Amino acid sequence: MARALNWLFPHPVLTLLLTVVWTLLQNNISAGMVVFGLILGTIIPRMTAVWWPDRPRGIRAFKFLKYMLIVLWDILVANVQVAWIVLTRPNSKLRPAWVVVPLDLKQPEAITVLAGTITLTPGTVSADISSEGHSLLVHSLDTDDPDAVRDEIKSRYEARLKEIFL
Repeated sequence: MARALNWLFPHPVLTLLLTVVWTLLQNNISAGMVVFGLILGTIIPRMTAVWWPDRPRGIRAFKFLKYMLIVLWDILVANVQVAWIVLTRPNSKLRPAWVVVPLDLKQPEAITVLAGTITLTPGTVSADISSEGHSLLVHSLDTDDPDAVRDEIKSRYEARLKEIFL
């Protein structure tokens, strides 16, 4: 039974995500659109599963939900901070910095979530990943301590993502 479910839903989180996105894109939530979204959410991951041989075995959903709440809070706080910087500080007083963040994460999905989190948070952007996937290059809009930016990314985001992805 479990083997059949794994074959039918090789990536259950993606199935759920595709179903929700399809339904929301329709601007009309109806049973038919939810069912069609579920069909698409089942077929697309099944057809693309051969290109994901090393996909994560799963995620810890509760920890991921907690992570999303932390990221949303950080986005709100960073929006205020960046707005304050833009409104009160001339460009000549900005202290931008490039920061190399060494990665302990190995899974491409976890690294992608980390890079997306950094980019979604105003004031920082993920600019590049090393060819071996061992480090991210991050640009910070304004910092007097690039090492503190690196340490905050590793402790606030990367450590949590290591707990989330199995």
